[in-house]
Amino acid sequence: MFFDCMAPRAPLAACSRYLRDLVSLLTVAVAATALSSAQAQTPTRLPQVSVIASREPLPLEQITSDVVVIDEQRIRHSTADSIEDLLRREAGVQLSRSGGPGHAAGILLRGASTSSTLVLVDGVRIGSATLAQVEFEAISLAQIERIEVLRGPGSSLYGADAVGGVVLITTKRGEGPASLSGHAAFGEYGSREGDVGISGSHAGFDYAASISGERSRGVSTLRPGDQFGNYNPDRDGYRRRTAQVRLGYTITPGHRVAASVIDTRLNSQYDGSEFGGPPDFAQDPTPDFRSRLSTQVASLSYDGVINPLWTTRLQLALNEDKSFDGANFPERFLTRRNQYTWQNVLTLSARQQLVTVIERLEERAESSAFMVNRQRHNDAVGLGYSGQFGSHLLSADVRRDDNSVYGNSTTGRLGYGYELGHGLTARALVGTTFRAPSFNDLYFTGYGVPDVRPERGRSGEVGLHWRGGDSQASLTVYRNRVRQLINYEPDRSFCPSDPSYDFGCARNVDRARLKGATLSAGHRIGALGLRGTLDLLSAKDERSNGRLNRRAKHQSTLDADYRIDDWALGATLVTVGSRPDGGKRLGGYSTVDLQARWSFMPRWQLEAKVLNVTDRDIEPARDYRSPGRQAWLGVRYSGIGL
Repeated sequence: MFFDCMAPRAPLAACSRYLRDLVSLLTVAVAATALSSAQAQTPTRLPQVSVIASREPLPLEQITSDVVVIDEQRIRHSTADSIEDLLRREAGVQLSRSGGPGHAAGILLRGASTSSTLVLVDGVRIGSATLAQVEFEAISLAQIERIEVLRGPGSSLYGADAVGGVVLITTKRGEGPASLSGHAAFGEYGSREGDVGISGSHAGFDYAASISGERSRGVSTLRPGDQFGNYNPDRDGYRRRTAQVRLGYTITPGHRVAASVIDTRLNSQYDGSEFGGPPDFAQDPTPDFRSRLSTQVASLSYDGVINPLWTTRLQLALNEDKSFDGANFPERFLTRRNQYTWQNVLTLSARQQLVTVIERLEERAESSAFMVNRQRHNDAVGLGYSGQFGSHLLSADVRRDDNSVYGNSTTGRLGYGYELGHGLTARALVGTTFRAPSFNDLYFTGYGVPDVRPERGRSGEVGLHWRGGDSQASLTVYRNRVRQLINYEPDRSFCPSDPSYDFGCARNVDRARLKGATLSAGHRIGALGLRGTLDLLSAKDERSNGRLNRRAKHQSTLDADYRIDDWALGATLVTVGSRPDGGKRLGGYSTVDLQARWSFMPRWQLEAKVLNVTDRDIEPARDYRSPGRQAWLGVRYSGIGL
């Protein structure tokens, strides 16, 4: 069976929690179904098109994979304190964060590691190739217009690292009359944030530009008595600034060129230690440790409709990720990526399309731990098909990656769906994945081993999805087995003979078994909107049969919003189960966020929210802490036709 609570002698309390969460979500789904007939004439509020499932826009009704779309309205109206907090409110997404907002963060998609989720911004791969993960703490919500999440295998579409899934972030594109928007807010812990943007189009040109800034004094990231003695009682705050420009020109109808640049700077404090020289190597946790991160994403693209059956896209992109981490002796890490993509779509019929892609990715890493520059490149070709035949849905894609360092990888995916009627669709999908070894896994002094191989995954899932009027509900059950996991090998005999490896090395040593179920449902009853998610997860190391760190067996979210005249009220309940981390069991917790929005005049809105209303003491990772209760007050402006 999928979950431990279904095993003999399972703890009754654990099963009760699972049943309670499941009943809560099923109640939302049943309510949605029961009320759907009364709301049948209400237009749907769900986005109708997704790009992430096939690399090209497809109606949601034709998708066989498990996709979530978060539109601009949900982003702006959410009480989430960051993009990682927004994402973890979706079923199947859990959060790993070393402190509060602005501190090291990653997401665990379907239980896969933080290195096993691929993140794209406007189609450009981002993240550190040395650390093998995306620094979500550096991404501001202010510039984001839309987020799509593909839960499940994605390597056959996007290449390495899409083991747990893919996150596609889309920034704002200008259209219509010139429009000015702005937002400013102040909160406790010396927190404040603001952004201003302008967008529009005229005479074939479209433009969007914005700038945002955020800062907070925060709290100490570590608790007293942490296991490594790094606690420092000072506040560990952060400052983040983001600027974005996106320009486009339609040469003739169906032919557009575009350029975009995003620049982000983050300065975040954290607790750490420096050590003196021999003979005692005294530990000193008092220096001011900081992570200074700068990220740039730039792209130039052309989109053309060659004829009614053939469209093409060319994109040249650059991503640079630079960080300095430490106090008096900071370590330097740098990733540079050049990405070249040529994508073509052949429309075989009104409900069938064939997508081909040729892609080259060049990566270069520099690090104070390497002492030399390291480079690699990856050439890939891919083919994908999506089609509908009556009530039958079919998708298939295959991709071959040829890497200059770790060799060839071929991945594939096959999906099938069937429309049962009355808005209900059943689907099934299987796929293979791989995660590339990072530059640290290959070259870090005293740890990296050049012959480390990619991790390999094989997953399958079945699901049901229902849409009716302004209601929806979905259930997915999945299983993913990952082998050749790259991990620390303490046994010196498996490591190179160099004395620097006396304390161990990187090695393909582990296997993981990830299985679970995700449930989501939503409905609007007049002025009241309800939405709920539930994530049940079993993530285990197959060698030891122990649970993987920082994975909760269950997590749920319940959102409610109520609109009356010029007011909008909202509440969010997030419940996270207990998690193991570094030999310690982190307790489960629940948080409640409240918010109110008042449109006091046209284009102006006053906003207030209270996060963690009950002031719950949260330990997001072992020995770390998050801020307690926090009140915010802000104002937002949105103008059209300047």
